[in-house]
Amino acid sequence: MTSTTAAAAKDGDRAFLGHPKALGFLSFSEAWERFSYYGMQSLLVLYMTKTLLLSPNVDRIAGFEGFRAFLGHLYGLPGDASTQQVASTIFGLYTSLVYFTPIFGGLLADRLLGRTRTIVIGALLMAAGHFLMAFDVSFLLALLCLVLGTGCFKGNIAGQVGSLYAEGDLRRADAFQIFYLGINAGVIAAPLIAGTLGEKVGWHYGFGAAGVGMLIALVIYLTGRKHLPPDPPLGPRAKAERPRMQPHEWRTVGLLILLLPVLTASVLVNQQIFNAYLVWADTSVDLTFFGEKVPTTWLVTLDSVVSVSFLAIMVVFWRVWARRFKEPDEIGKLTIGAFISVLGALCLAAGAASAAATGTQVSIWWCVAFHVLNSIAFANMLPVSLALYARAAPVAITGFVIGLYYLHLVAGNQTVGILGTLLEKMPAAQFWGMHAAIAAGAAVVFLIVGRFFARLLSHENVKGPVAHA
Repeated sequence: MTSTTAAAAKDGDRAFLGHPKALGFLSFSEAWERFSYYGMQSLLVLYMTKTLLLSPNVDRIAGFEGFRAFLGHLYGLPGDASTQQVASTIFGLYTSLVYFTPIFGGLLADRLLGRTRTIVIGALLMAAGHFLMAFDVSFLLALLCLVLGTGCFKGNIAGQVGSLYAEGDLRRADAFQIFYLGINAGVIAAPLIAGTLGEKVGWHYGFGAAGVGMLIALVIYLTGRKHLPPDPPLGPRAKAERPRMQPHEWRTVGLLILLLPVLTASVLVNQQIFNAYLVWADTSVDLTFFGEKVPTTWLVTLDSVVSVSFLAIMVVFWRVWARRFKEPDEIGKLTIGAFISVLGALCLAAGAASAAATGTQVSIWWCVAFHVLNSIAFANMLPVSLALYARAAPVAITGFVIGLYYLHLVAGNQTVGILGTLLEKMPAAQFWGMHAAIAAGAAVVFLIVGRFFARLLSHENVKGPVAHA
């Protein structure tokens, strides 16, 4: 049986950096989608703690009283919980749901609407959510639109990246590195434009800019749609043409599920950047340049600039490394990344301890060191893990497996929200040391998995005993 993936590979399309032209459209579309998403997210916690959740603004949010009671039951928040604690739980709930809904978005695309329609619906919902953030009263409705829209968009566009390559095409891993470069290009621009507008001009101007970015993403995607392979068949044709799940494929899916808790622990340091890190840095880090404090959201741009640099550097590094040595597999790179993330969190702990001892603010250079180490870790973790799940996913349920992959970010962001409530309850050095310890545990488990179980996810094992055309 010939799949759309194989059909796409036969075209020999190398028009975009040695990759199919469609990868360029998908990467630029994702870059603008991430501009919109991270533009809003870089402002979210600061907006809530400085304005929205304070009286009288909080009284204008439709349905917030019931929602606040729900948060109290879900997270055990006391009635006198601080604004920062409430904001942290909202952040954790929102960002975890953003990564939970791609499971249903994948099923919707695989079984009912196809990827293209699902992605378009997701883009429109996200644009609506960003524009609704411009009004206090519609805050909860805005978050709902963003959650549903991201669920339709995110996993399916990543699945389309994987569909551009035939089984065994070694360009696939590089493609996801390029795709993540697009993501980080959007994240770089988001705080500089949306973040600056929000902090310096008005919060709602920043959210409006995020909405415009989402519409640009949709236009780019629709322009490049003709270069993508057709969606897999739906309905009665799908039952006839969609390959059946084989026993070895179920075993692969089971192992991928078991890896999710480890991935969860490994990303906590990175995901905390948009929550407690921004709140802590806003008051504890010396962000004064030439006599004026720069917007706190610019730390997100710093992180993204460094991340883009090291994504490119790591692609080159591993190519050069492979000329003389054996290149680590995905689990090996995940192990390396997790250990490096420990060092990044320890930089924040050391900076906080030094500032506490001297009674001064934390030097920005501790944050720079953190972002450098965190970016090296990121380059060896998030794109690598996504490439692993896209490669190992059975053809019959690719969208669903990509959705499962995002479950580790569901759990991660929920955990980030919960851990963020401890920021005001413990010394900052202890707070960041706790994150380092969790990342170290994940690194040790990855090391064990690589030693004893990595062969179960090898190309040969995933392909199974019978090769499919």
